[in-house]
Amino acid sequence: MSKAQAAIRQIGWPRLIIGLFFLLLVAVSPMMGLKLDDVVSDVLRRWSMFGVLILAMVPGVQSGIGLNFGVSLGIVAGLIGGTTAIELSFRAGMARPWVDLGMALAVAIPIATLLGYVYGLLLNRVKGSEMTVSTYVGFSAIAFSNIIWLLLPYRSGTLIWPIGGEGMRNTISLEESFGGLMSNPEIAARQPGFLRFLAFEVGGITVPLGVMLFFLFMCLMMWFFLRSKTGIAMSAAGENELFTRSNAINVDHMRILGTVLSTVLGAVGIVMYASVFGFLQLYNAPLMMGFQCVAAILIGGATTRRASITNVIVGALLFQGILTTSLPVIKRLMPSGSTLSEVLRIIISNGIILYALSKTKGGNQVEK
Repeated sequence: MSKAQAAIRQIGWPRLIIGLFFLLLVAVSPMMGLKLDDVVSDVLRRWSMFGVLILAMVPGVQSGIGLNFGVSLGIVAGLIGGTTAIELSFRAGMARPWVDLGMALAVAIPIATLLGYVYGLLLNRVKGSEMTVSTYVGFSAIAFSNIIWLLLPYRSGTLIWPIGGEGMRNTISLEESFGGLMSNPEIAARQPGFLRFLAFEVGGITVPLGVMLFFLFMCLMMWFFLRSKTGIAMSAAGENELFTRSNAINVDHMRILGTVLSTVLGAVGIVMYASVFGFLQLYNAPLMMGFQCVAAILIGGATTRRASITNVIVGALLFQGILTTSLPVIKRLMPSGSTLSEVLRIIISNGIILYALSKTKGGNQVEK
């Protein structure tokens, strides 16, 4: 076998094809009248804002519960944290965005831990059908959250509908809170000291350094955890349950640990996503986020039984990169005022998800 064949086998045809398609889109963007620096800026922004949400798939896969479509539980917890932070905002001058961000995480993480624990107990009762049950749980969590957004007794004018004063808005602006704190150069420039370098422009490219560093830091922490004694035990439980039990490791506890970690990362991920996006989107807006996370990590080379940090980083770049570059190109090709671009956006995003799910064996196993 030649070196080229070995490299292709190592990368896998799915990632190679998608990677080449992504590079082709980037190359033709200037020909379509798009600014290359804007395209690169959008790719970096979406890669970093989705990163932690995709990372949430790793502990679930490694612990044996499979691809966690139920990450929506963590997303709901994160949204509750974000809205609570706005409701309880202390308006602490220049420190307010950081106070709100810290409050959002402080509220979201305990809620996500509790929900993840209960969710883990459920998955232990349905071994062998985890993906089916997690899909149902994910959709149910978003449906139930629609009731929560109507019943929470918040009074902040930023959160509730101005007419009637009951029920929360579909989209909540974070302009006066932690929106763009680590991704918008204009907002970062108003921060004191080294914090102003959390986002900056270089050569026309916006670099959301703060969010990128946070994403990579979370990846590093997960990498260390998976190599710790507990992390190795958790991965062993997902790889070979009988062998793990023979070594006096409680498999059910390891599965619950992986579920809790996945749910907590989902909560942290949606808070960082909202910070970069600049808005909290409630009701059915996050309905398909679980599918996007699953598709991204599968495109990155993960399987239903094994996932790595490299799969997260590569998958996030390819999935979000294609969405970011393909939609503007398609819009340029469509007639002015045409509504087909939105239809094609849905076709492309769902097509990538379908392609990824059809490759659930992932990586080298596909070529066998």
